[in-house]
Amino acid sequence: MSITLAQYFAQSGADAGLVEVLLAVAGGCEQISAAVRRGGAGDVLGALDSENVQGEVQKKLDVLSNDILLEACAPASRLIAMASEEMDGIHPVRKTGPDGGYLLLFDPLDGSSNIDVNVSIGTIFSVLPAPKAAVERDPTEADFLQKGRAQVASGYVVYGPQTTLVLTLRAGVRSFTLDPVAGAWLEVNEAVAIPPETKEYAINASNARHWAQPVQRYVEECLAGDTGCRSKNFNMRWVGSMVADVHRIMMRGGVFLYPWDAREPDRAGKLRLMYEANPMALLVEQAGGAAFDGHGPTLDCAPTALHQRVSVMLGSRGEVEHIARLHAEARQAA
Repeated sequence: MSITLAQYFAQSGADAGLVEVLLAVAGGCEQISAAVRRGGAGDVLGALDSENVQGEVQKKLDVLSNDILLEACAPASRLIAMASEEMDGIHPVRKTGPDGGYLLLFDPLDGSSNIDVNVSIGTIFSVLPAPKAAVERDPTEADFLQKGRAQVASGYVVYGPQTTLVLTLRAGVRSFTLDPVAGAWLEVNEAVAIPPETKEYAINASNARHWAQPVQRYVEECLAGDTGCRSKNFNMRWVGSMVADVHRIMMRGGVFLYPWDAREPDRAGKLRLMYEANPMALLVEQAGGAAFDGHGPTLDCAPTALHQRVSVMLGSRGEVEHIARLHAEARQAA
């Protein structure tokens, strides 16, 4: 018989304050799932006359999901502050006490472009330790600027045919499905593992002319199939929602690429380090995969800003290591 999310936490030995934060996130995602299911019947589709800090037009569900998570998580007694892709700055909750606490970051609704066409979307979240030295002071943005390896937990929820939560407490990866009848998250996989090799990759091929040479070379190798140097045929998959694309990789293997491109040469990439790349990289590594940002392991990238962008390449370890070798060869040649 499947155990529930609450039962898993009780068995995990995780800190009670962290468990309280994660259960609050799960509760918020249940509310978001209900709003997604209602769709147009709940008047939550369409865009607003506003933009987020990245200059992207906000959808109704973007703002609603952000508000739901802020309200659902604030009561968690050890939660010090939150940060969201949809907000310019941090959202303080309470002062840091002598025992520290936790900082929560989230992308409340990943894949906004798919909302109105009924394609899978999701929520991504990351939990960092709040600095214990900062006793009785208000949290600051600098408190959040920690490398991805400092995360104590991360996960995502994908709103698709089923609502599924994929979670790591840095001891492997587990997945839970929301049972709307029982009103509980039931465990469906206690040891999510990404196969080390794959024949599947995910990338927006329409941007090929803008990619750096190593990424172009990698995709050309895949397209050459069994007649090329890789001696095997590849399939390409692209949903346009990071949660959906990465979830497929978590379940059956593959590699996801959202690399730097020449249209914005001064930006290291498109996706956000703190809200997307780091939480997904921790999950992927904990499931046996790897994550690379064009320079080194994603989790070793030193953040300099709350909304910093990076190049993202993650998934099956063998493919990611090959992509890293292509980048190293390009640097040596230069």
